[in-house]
Amino acid sequence: MSLRAALAYARHGIPVLPVHTPDRAGRCSCGRGARCDSPGKHPLLRHGLSEASTDPWQIHVWWARWPRANVGLRTGVVMDVADVDSAEGWHGLHRLLHAAIPAGPQVRTGRGGRHLWFHPTGYGNRVGLLPGLDWRGAGGYVLAPPSRHVTGADYTWLRPPEAFMPPAPDALRELIAGPPAAGPERTVTHPGRYAGAALEAESDRVAGAVPGTRNDTLNRAAFSLGRLVGAGLLDEGTVRRELTSAARRAGLGAAETRATIRSGLTAGRRSPFDHAA
Repeated sequence: MSLRAALAYARHGIPVLPVHTPDRAGRCSCGRGARCDSPGKHPLLRHGLSEASTDPWQIHVWWARWPRANVGLRTGVVMDVADVDSAEGWHGLHRLLHAAIPAGPQVRTGRGGRHLWFHPTGYGNRVGLLPGLDWRGAGGYVLAPPSRHVTGADYTWLRPPEAFMPPAPDALRELIAGPPAAGPERTVTHPGRYAGAALEAESDRVAGAVPGTRNDTLNRAAFSLGRLVGAGLLDEGTVRRELTSAARRAGLGAAETRATIRSGLTAGRRSPFDHAA
């Protein structure tokens, strides 16, 4: 079933990756036992998300090796996903959208939450948009039916995908985008010093990020520093090296780090920092 599902997702242009799966006792197939902090949810591939593919031959090879693998889908390509993992998150989303939940694809997750699929927004992952509500966008992935959760329950479709993928409602998009990037209220007298201090501060923030916030913190730091790169105040190579080092200290994987930094810097360069404002 997992192979058939993976091939079906790939036919719709969604990059697929095999993910570890829990056994009946809830132990992750990675073999780390109690040391695994994400049982049944992390990639089997050495380079993780960056290897996700729509190639049927590659997918056959993966599932021949790991026939019981969970099915991971890369977000930000065909769809972004609102990840609702609690009743509080569902009620919060209802309030935000005035109960007008778009009639797009919906998945019931293994722990009883929901994944709502939307047309890609171009934004990266966001953690804690509301209590119990995260966002999986560029540089992210989600599990998809018929994957198994550590509780033993399967991911199932509440509303299968169709040709139409609804756009994220304006109120949700604004929440994902966050507050407008703020610059100083006066002209920066020494923009070079300001940029250097910003690089150090953002790197420290990424290095100290706790699990559950690390990818989002890295994405926001890359966006902020990308604005300085776009203004010619920082060297892009230096920013990449410093953020990569900080992400490694925080415990993020190499593939996830590269994808998130690339996404954040690209978005930031499109809105360069105006240091003469």
